Amino acid sequence: MSSARPFSRSRSDRMIAGVMGGIARRFGWSSNVLRVVFVLVSILSAAFPGIIVYLILWLLMPDEGRA
Repeated sequence: MSSARPFSRSRSDRMIAGVMGGIARRFGWSSNVLRVVFVLVSILSAAFPGIIVYLILWLLMPDEGRA
């Protein structure tokens, strides 16, 4: 049985909505590195609509206290 944390937006590690902080916490990554990578991929790739992906994750991921 897996003891992995569910996906949820972070309340303590957030810059906008806590999406990247929640993903980083879930996988044990650095949230700042994940933010930089996400922004770079969004800017450098015309096929990756970063803002749309972020907004969808914001809507779909529950807040940390509600997960």
